[in-house]
Amino acid sequence: MGQILCKKINEDDMFNLVMGIDARPELYENKCRVFEKPADANIYPDLIIDFSHHSCLDELLLFAKEHSISLVLATTGYDATQIEKIHSFSLDIAILYSANMSFGINLLKTILEKYSKLLDERSYDIEIIEKHHNKKVDAPSGTAYILADAVNSSLSTPKNFVNGRQGRTNPRTTNEIGIHAVRGGNIFGEHEVIFAGSSDIIEIKHTALSKDLFADGAIDAAKWLYGKEKGMYCMQDMFEI
Repeated sequence: MGQILCKKINEDDMFNLVMGIDARPELYENKCRVFEKPADANIYPDLIIDFSHHSCLDELLLFAKEHSISLVLATTGYDATQIEKIHSFSLDIAILYSANMSFGINLLKTILEKYSKLLDERSYDIEIIEKHHNKKVDAPSGTAYILADAVNSSLSTPKNFVNGRQGRTNPRTTNEIGIHAVRGGNIFGEHEVIFAGSSDIIEIKHTALSKDLFADGAIDAAKWLYGKEKGMYCMQDMFEI
């Protein structure tokens, strides 16, 4: 993703690429300086797009706050404590966070927020299947949880998340959303939400065909965030759907 972002940013007239952060700076030949960690950097950009790893969050937040740098956080796998920390740092800097940067996923999220209650009232069971490449380290994906949360946000009684069903000996209950992760090959990202009723099945699916999708979305988010006041933002804030 870093290399795709570099290419996209260099082709964009609005931004100048001035630095990168990579645990292995020597891995690629880059047109800008690349530092091993934020604390090593002596260049202070206006904005950083982060597609790294959830373990890098603390250093990045401290660096951004110290130098008043806006952040687009596109990394997945944050736990509840880290999400709370992101919100606390947004009191000092502008942060846009989304576990998925694609327009299509955000549109799917809006559909689920609007219609899940209608289907739940008609006793449809809800299952989510997500598929990613074999190098992805977190499972289920952050996007799967985004979609599950979108379903729950429309229900008067939120459902419990069940990650897979190995070892379960009881029948499926009505108060759960099953979330299943598939890892293999070079799958960019597929997310399918299944509403299974007694007489029919409704499936809503989003498939990413290229990683360019996420880079384009992150750059659009950066353009939108640039110049914004400190605060916490999300992709939904960018779109009038």
